[in-house]
Amino acid sequence: MLNQSNQIRTSTPGRICLFGEHQDYLGLPIIAAAISLRIEVLGSRRKDNLVEIDLPDMGGKEEFSLADLTYTKDRDYFKSAINVMKRHGFTFSRGFKCKVHGNIPVNAGTSSSSALIVSWINFLAKMSDQGEELEPNQIAELAYEAEVLEFLEPGGMMDHYSTALGGTIWLESYSSIRVEKIDPEFGAFVLGDSGQPKDTTYILARVKHGILNALKKIKKAGSIFDIHIASLIDLESIKNHLTPDEYNLLAATLENRDMTLKARELVTNRVIDHEAIGRLLTRHHEILRDGLDISTKKIDAMVNAALDAGALGAKINGSGGGGCMFAYAPHDPEKVRDAINAAGGRAYIINVDVGTTIDEVWEVSNVR
Repeated sequence: MLNQSNQIRTSTPGRICLFGEHQDYLGLPIIAAAISLRIEVLGSRRKDNLVEIDLPDMGGKEEFSLADLTYTKDRDYFKSAINVMKRHGFTFSRGFKCKVHGNIPVNAGTSSSSALIVSWINFLAKMSDQGEELEPNQIAELAYEAEVLEFLEPGGMMDHYSTALGGTIWLESYSSIRVEKIDPEFGAFVLGDSGQPKDTTYILARVKHGILNALKKIKKAGSIFDIHIASLIDLESIKNHLTPDEYNLLAATLENRDMTLKARELVTNRVIDHEAIGRLLTRHHEILRDGLDISTKKIDAMVNAALDAGALGAKINGSGGGGCMFAYAPHDPEKVRDAINAAGGRAYIINVDVGTTIDEVWEVSNVR
């Protein structure tokens, strides 16, 4: 006799930030792309109120009751997502059992945590008593609340929108959120994992707080300086109010802002200048390395190896201090991959991918 049971599967991509690294939390625009490395949640409802999560990639499990969603560790995301959804009207009368599996590098700047939360919220919405399938924008907003706001983290919304929506997006968050799918015809990229763990919280706090403190000093001194429209000439005129580090942070921020606007023009042209995009990516890396001081010697070596192997451009990816870089290599990605591996990284050929997905999986088993 055959027994059929159904499970829900959600899948979500990681992401790379093409332009606008360390910009979104300041309300400045970014261009980001979902990538063809993904994380999946596969599971079904239980008859009790327990939540059982198998994490084979990390060699562990999590288990808790829906009756007690008190946080017991830092970034307790599985519980925080349920708490956030309950505040938004979702109810959960039954628990669920699931498995989480993925191939996105962890703690490496490719949004593995955001992709996990987006997949988890997509899964939870279907597992809830309401049994809803949410729009990608809704999932992104709930994921941001569960990951960033719930734990007072310093990040922005780029990761959640780019992984939920997929493709290539333009995101602005000044005065109001505006997300636009732009989806240029990119070729292949090569992602390189340095194997160096990064401290996202420390790097984001140092850069973000450094910039915000500099802006407060400028305002306190009675000068007018709007980071959204100010020029480097404007910054030079108030240089005496700032320490050298504060000046460098603001100068790098303004140049990255202007570069992102230029990149938007390039990627939305009918005919894309791939070489020009590559040059901008490399210049972006130089600013992040020298102005924000977020790169490492190993990542710089991987960037240089990729460029020497024929990549059109390359940059560090994510908050920095370790993690990943990527190269734009539409012509010979295998050669670039090998060069990054030879420089000590672990390389993956990737393409721009779709956003979070959900489907029903039927399992058939023999019952005697």
